[in-house]
Amino acid sequence: MKTLFNILRSFIYVPAFILFFGWIALSVRVYDERIGLMLPLWTRPVGIVLITLGGMLGLICVLVFILRGKGTPAVFDPPTEFVAIDSYKYVRNPMYIGGFILLVGFGLYHHSISILILTVILFFLFHLFVVFVEEPGLERRFGESYIGYKNSVNRWIPKWKIK
Repeated sequence: MKTLFNILRSFIYVPAFILFFGWIALSVRVYDERIGLMLPLWTRPVGIVLITLGGMLGLICVLVFILRGKGTPAVFDPPTEFVAIDSYKYVRNPMYIGGFILLVGFGLYHHSISILILTVILFFLFHLFVVFVEEPGLERRFGESYIGYKNSVNRWIPKWKIK
């Protein structure tokens, strides 16, 4: 029953986050004209591919949080169990990475340099949030298991183990 409740809450939170950041992204497009740089037409199909890949990665992370973490992806309603499987084995923040890939794809799809600049700014802000808020909170909640994970898995760039 708890899993069903987490699914229902996630079905509210995830679209709300996507709509919120989509609205912000579309709002900054007014600056494209002022910047005077438009991306070429060939960026649209690349954007579609990135939107799809970023969305799939994000969806996988949401499912992992619901099914294995016993919570939701929302910062204010987080998983109750530590998650270090699937994409989390390779990088500590795959959900954020999926969101950034999606947002870059959205910028390319709309030929918008402003959305790409927004993505860089958001990445910087989210990085600060992760370093100063999220990671200390995870250390408090999950203790040594998270600290060991943090020491063996990179924050943003995967460590690929070649055998």
